[in-house]
Amino acid sequence: MASTDDVSRKREKLERYPPGHDDRDVFLFNLADALYERYLNDGEIDDLNEAVTLYRAALELRPVENDTYRRSTSLNDLARCLSVRYDYQGAVDDLEEAITLARGALELRPPGHLHRNVTLCNLADALRKRFQKQAVMHDLDEAIELHRAALELLPSGHHYRSASLHQLAFCLSNRYENRGGVDDLDEVVTLRRAELELCPRGHPVHGESLHNLACDLRRRFAKMAAIRDLEESIVLLRPALELRPSGHPQRFSTLHELALCLSNRYDKLGTVDDLEEAIMRGRAALDLRPPGHANRDKPLHHLACDLRKRFIKQAAIRDLEEAIELHRAASELRSSGHPDRSSTLHELAFCLSKRYVTLGGVDDLHEAIKLGRAALEFRPSGHANRSESLHNLACDLRRRFAEQAAISGLQEAIELLRPALELRPTGHPDRSSTLYELAFCLSNRHDKQGLIDDLEEAITLGRAALELCPIGHPDRGAVLYILACNLWKKFQKQADMPELHRADFPDQAVSMICPSSRADVASSLFELSLHLWDQFQKQATMTDLDDAICLATYALELRLPHEDVSITRWVQRLAQGANPDEPVMLVQVADNLCVLVNCHRARFQTQHTIADLNEAITLYQHMLQLRPTGHPNRASSLHDLAQCLAERFRQQTAAADLDRAIALEQEALELLIRGDPGYDMSRRCLTAYIQMKINSQVAMTSPDPSGVTHFDIEQVIRNVAFETLRTAPTRLLHTPTGILCSRDAQVSHFMRSQQCKRLMSLCTTCDRAQQMGLIQASVSRYFLYITLSHRWGEGEPLLRDIEGRVIYDMPVRGGFRKLQAFCAVACELDYLWAWSDTCCIDKHSSAEVQETIGSMFVWYRKSALTIVYLSDISDTGSLGTSEWFRRGWTLQELLAPRTVLFYTQNWSLYKNLTSSNHKMDAAVLEELERTTRIESRFLTNFSPGMDDARSRLQWASLRRTTRPEDIAYSLFGIFNLHLPVLYGESAEDSLGRLLTEIISRSGDISVLDWVGEASSFHSCFPAHITSYETLPSPRPPPNAEEQTSTRSQKLSSFKELRNLTTSFLLQFPSRSLIPSSITPGLRMRSPDSYAPSDVYDFHSLNRVPLPRFLNRCLILPCIAHRVTAVQLTGEDPSGPSYRYKIQAYGLRPLQIALPDRLENATISQGALQLVRPWHSKGQSAVLDAASEEQLLLTLERPFNALLLTELPHSQHKRIASSTLITAQPINRASILKCKARIFSIV
Repeated sequence: MASTDDVSRKREKLERYPPGHDDRDVFLFNLADALYERYLNDGEIDDLNEAVTLYRAALELRPVENDTYRRSTSLNDLARCLSVRYDYQGAVDDLEEAITLARGALELRPPGHLHRNVTLCNLADALRKRFQKQAVMHDLDEAIELHRAALELLPSGHHYRSASLHQLAFCLSNRYENRGGVDDLDEVVTLRRAELELCPRGHPVHGESLHNLACDLRRRFAKMAAIRDLEESIVLLRPALELRPSGHPQRFSTLHELALCLSNRYDKLGTVDDLEEAIMRGRAALDLRPPGHANRDKPLHHLACDLRKRFIKQAAIRDLEEAIELHRAASELRSSGHPDRSSTLHELAFCLSKRYVTLGGVDDLHEAIKLGRAALEFRPSGHANRSESLHNLACDLRRRFAEQAAISGLQEAIELLRPALELRPTGHPDRSSTLYELAFCLSNRHDKQGLIDDLEEAITLGRAALELCPIGHPDRGAVLYILACNLWKKFQKQADMPELHRADFPDQAVSMICPSSRADVASSLFELSLHLWDQFQKQATMTDLDDAICLATYALELRLPHEDVSITRWVQRLAQGANPDEPVMLVQVADNLCVLVNCHRARFQTQHTIADLNEAITLYQHMLQLRPTGHPNRASSLHDLAQCLAERFRQQTAAADLDRAIALEQEALELLIRGDPGYDMSRRCLTAYIQMKINSQVAMTSPDPSGVTHFDIEQVIRNVAFETLRTAPTRLLHTPTGILCSRDAQVSHFMRSQQCKRLMSLCTTCDRAQQMGLIQASVSRYFLYITLSHRWGEGEPLLRDIEGRVIYDMPVRGGFRKLQAFCAVACELDYLWAWSDTCCIDKHSSAEVQETIGSMFVWYRKSALTIVYLSDISDTGSLGTSEWFRRGWTLQELLAPRTVLFYTQNWSLYKNLTSSNHKMDAAVLEELERTTRIESRFLTNFSPGMDDARSRLQWASLRRTTRPEDIAYSLFGIFNLHLPVLYGESAEDSLGRLLTEIISRSGDISVLDWVGEASSFHSCFPAHITSYETLPSPRPPPNAEEQTSTRSQKLSSFKELRNLTTSFLLQFPSRSLIPSSITPGLRMRSPDSYAPSDVYDFHSLNRVPLPRFLNRCLILPCIAHRVTAVQLTGEDPSGPSYRYKIQAYGLRPLQIALPDRLENATISQGALQLVRPWHSKGQSAVLDAASEEQLLLTLERPFNALLLTELPHSQHKRIASSTLITAQPINRASILKCKARIFSIV
């Protein structure tokens, strides 16, 4: 550290070396160093300014041609001083000059220079400062790359390594804050961990390292919600706080961070101790930021938020009062223009709103609205927290409407809630609260203005909110109550009240105009469900039954006390008589359960949905708990439950159900005597159940297969039907009726059909083996289905449009006409079942969409017929002009089916052809070949898989999809791959995942054979599938006349190379199997263990491992040819296109065309390679001269090469070309000298 005496001494020395002296630069530099050191010690800006002046003078005396070492040092130190002066004074010119000087120093300190790491860090630091000033991301990206390079020059154990880790983590943290890339944040955490290991306990910055890692873990928790990150953050902050005792300048930041983490953990886990400690730590942090401190606003704000949370938890009004006072103080410190003013205004408004709800002070509500509007102005469209401000302001406006009945406030609340709902899409944690609030507002507006549309929308929104609030959710009660009230209002308007079967119901209806309690709503909904049940019994309208179930369910739940989280627990408590006030509920609950169970049983008998039967069984079990031994109705409940269990046994053949049914009927009979109502019924049912059990045991154990009962045959038929449908589409259209059927409904159709009755009759006359053959044949024949392939148009019917309706009765418009005609054609062709991708899929279910895309190829393959509807082809039109042949999804719909018929726009057969399969018609087949460029053998007998992958990609290259990512998804079935469907990802990512899987599974390198723009997913993959269109033929190589016709005219593409080499590489001898870089005496390794440094000569090519992917990195074996010379021969920037003449080791000179100019550094540093990807099965046998000659002939041919450039860490990247790169070895000698290497390509 320089002292004043040291500065004086160095001034005296400088005076002895006047201008013109050879060594004056040294003493100028030394005095500048001393002044800079004194500045660091005393902070006098005059010392820093003089140091800058002296460094400049020294630099002028050190030209680059004299002494690069001294000049680079002057450049570096002057840049450092200017950067420090920028920190003090903020002059941008200083920062710009610092960056320029640091770049100059870096040029004079090339790789290998002793002090290169220092200049890398200085330049990176200056670029980071410029980024913070100007927000240009390029500066930050460059700073990160420079810090990475500096870190590589600081090996483990280097005393500056921890500081370098810290700086790199700081830059990555800045980039995460700007771009939100999780990879950056993950790397920050990794670097912080490494920094902490280098700064163990006792190290001067151990506390700082603990604190920084904890902060980044909390930020990752905020992004990813992984509680382990938050737990670790808290664990790290406690020792960090111990290392920062009272009086430590950084104690506040650790206290504040620990309070934040504890508050976050309370939000996640609800542990009150965390909240209490967060408040305690927050108060301690606030004490360290007294009034007047620049950063007092933060602890004020966060302490107020925690006090507000404690108020919500414990309802202590003093906490809310204190929170309001703290927020007011924070708002004064966060004046207009402060970046966090909106959050303080928002929180203060929220607290005032809570105080209004608690104490009723209207002034609080008015101020909350005023502050909410101000907060909203600071959160314009695109702001991350705009939805929160919209929602809360709307809530306060709705409260003011309730207070003052001013409709304008309610109108504004509704207008605010609609965009808030759009900002809280499906999956957002607060979507349910906005749905509820909007439903509440619409309900209020209906009460005020009587608009039925408001009530309908309120009910729809209420149902959606209820689905997001399962039983046990804290908001479910409020949501259910509002929904129930709205349903009652709706039925009040629609129902014919005098027709209700209960005489006292009109009085209850009047009492429900303004419902006063949950009990009132529950009672009225229950009465209404009874009315709907009666109406269903008279008219058999399924809508009435569905509504009855819905209302009875809501009524039962509204009676649920707050302390019970489920109906099961509540019923158990009622049955035990735990509360002396609750027995009055027993009758009401039992009646409610009785209606609900009857409805579920009726719906099961109508629709055969097993879920209804299961629900009925659960409800009967609840009823039994409410009807203990001695209850007059216990016997009937036992009997009803037994009936349901027996029915479930018939459906699913679970022996436990039948045993339980028998035990229940036995108990019922013990409670009855002859002559009692129900005695004979229970006795007959018990006998039937026992016989069912005997028959089922005989079917399982009898050695005589002929003794099969009627019951066994029916169950076997049902099981075979479900098994047959397992690989068919989930829903099918029943063509005679035009109704969409689930699998249960499809099986029910068959079980009621004449075909089934005839089958059961035949089965009684033959043995088990013959029975199974008959059953399987009959079931398969009955469930033959046909599929529709078409181009989607306007107004296509979706699942919700036709579910529960007859399609033949629907309006003839848009896609409905097409669907009706398709089903009519199917029925005319004698097919009972049909499938269309428009209405037979629930496109709102991501799981069903995933399953459909994974199964669609199989569904088309298993269909009895696929009808292709060409809506744009007239009777006289040509097949090939249809847009159908240019759509992505229709490729698999052409290849998968074995039988296809083409129909024109008026639903006539194409060219009136009468053949049963147009794929087998010679004229049509020829036209298909010409249109699709697919050989007839694939059109008529296509097998899904990864054979000839390049050709399959070429077939799809001219096709398009509405959603870009679908072009890859549409090929999953063609390649027989099952990959996740991630709608929203880019087309490059979806195609990249597909190509990665193809190479990983098959090793097929032919997919690398493309020309065009490279993908951001991987440099070896194209950005667009159009890059796989037919490639142009290569021009003959130079001196072609010296080669045989076979050698000179035929190109070795990647596909040909794999096919040709596999056969004769099988014959290589074991003596030649060792890579040239491996000692022959060593034990051989498995292919996965080969390192990128392994090199293989001509005689060991058959031992090269297969290509594969590892962590998005392509491990690709290649015959490598290092580029030795590059010359730019022409350019067309408007293209853009740059033509180069290339010379590479072992290859003849060649011309290439690139879309981007090669960087000079890439050319000068010898980073380019021309490579020939290699594929080998790696087997061996006896080698003979003929096999070696055949391999040489193959390697002599021109081939499609890849141009690679070297990156750090021994990785490479492919440089995309505008045309094929056609290369050819010089001669056989160069081939024998060639080496194959393993490249890691990103």
